[in-house]
Parts: sequence; structure tokens; C-alpha cells
Amino acid sequence: MSDQEASQTSGVIKKFLYVNRRAPHGSNYAQEGLEVALIGAAFEQDVAMAYIDDGVFQLKTDQDTSEIGTKNFSPTYRALGDYDVKKIYVERESLEKRGLTQDDLMPLVYEDEDDDWEEKPMINLVTAAELQDIIEQSDVVLNF
Repeated sequence: MSDQEASQTSGVIKKFLYVNRRAPHGSNYAQEGLEVALIGAAFEQDVAMAYIDDGVFQLKTDQDTSEIGTKNFSPTYRALGDYDVKKIYVERESLEKRGLTQDDLMPLVYEDEDDDWEEKPMINLVTAAELQDIIEQSDVVLNF
């Protein structure tokens, strides 16, 4: 039995952090990481996602995969809020090294029912040191 299955069976909610380090295309890591995070959230675990290194490209807006012949799965990120995945951390240094800013990322939001269904941003820019603290506070860390 996996850790996730064990925690679901016992009723314990664990903090899962999915760390995404790879570019969105050229391998299955990015799409599989997103799918596994959605599955974890469907089992009512506390799911957070982190994007570092080339993983920051996964959240880039206006992705077009027509010239590389692969499916563009980036619209799936909009479903994260529906699964109560509201904590998305993007390492500021990784963005800067790649010449990107938060304005280059998808405008991912969730509706906060406690605040009259107001839309709130899900993406949080964090430093490498802040991300290290988030990793240390997580019960389970999965790398993609």
C-alpha cells in the first residue's frame, strides 16, 4: 500500500508537495506530475506544487505545441482550483535565470467561497530559501 493510500485509509491528511523541474515538452514528466497531483487532490490530500529550474516553463502562458506534434496539456492547469490545489510555488530565481516574470505565467486563480467567491491567485513567487522551508514542512515530496 502506498503512503497516499495508507493516509487515505487512516483518514490522515498529509502534505504532498509535487516539485516540477523539467520543461513541459520533450518528456512525460510534466504531464504525469500534473496528473498525479490531481489524483492526490481527488483523494483529499493537502496538495501543493512547486516549479523550479526549467519547470517554470510549464506555467508559461500561451503555449503552442503545434510545431512539435505533441498535445498541449497546459489548459489542464486551470482545473487545479477545482481540485482545491491552491498552493503553487514558483521559484523566483528560476524565473529570472530564464528571462521570465510572473506576467509570463498563466493567470491561475481559484474561487474563494469564504470571500464571496472572489477569485484569488494560486501562483506564489518564492525565493529558493522560502521553497526550502516549504519542502521541509511537507510530509511527502515527489519530484518530476
